[in-house]
Amino acid sequence: MDIQSVIVDQYGAALEMLKQAILQCPAARWDDPRGRKKFWLVAYHVLFYTHLYLHDGLAHFKPWVKHRQDIHRLGAFPEKGEAGEPYSREEILEFLEICRQTVADRVSALDLAAASGFEWLPFNRLELHLYTIRHLQHHAAELIEWLGANEGIEVDWVGMAPDQA
Repeated sequence: MDIQSVIVDQYGAALEMLKQAILQCPAARWDDPRGRKKFWLVAYHVLFYTHLYLHDGLAHFKPWVKHRQDIHRLGAFPEKGEAGEPYSREEILEFLEICRQTVADRVSALDLAAASGFEWLPFNRLELHLYTIRHLQHHAAELIEWLGANEGIEVDWVGMAPDQA
């Protein structure tokens, strides 16, 4: 087993946990303004950065075709909590699958010892992958905890990507 395979597997497990949270979010809570952050917005935020950091750098990045300017920035809407029209659950799941495919396509092609490609992240690509997986799992856990605390919904732990289990 090589390190790239391990990285792909852990991205897959984290993406699967996020997917379970997205699927289990009640429709009434998807765009609920009472929450600190809207459910769909957190899901989009983490998928945007996952997708971004799978590229060679900002100059090589092409956002998802449905991306809207600044919508990925959670801090962009601190006062009103307004982020415009929400992405639908189906759109977010579509983007999640694009991220899953980008992981499969890109991780093995990247030199893990090379610089991250992002000047604000001064480490190599191996650490960038670990950083991105931690970010993905952090927000997946945030959404899972929110579902548990507010709706009594349990989301199962995923230790391996579904195709590896």
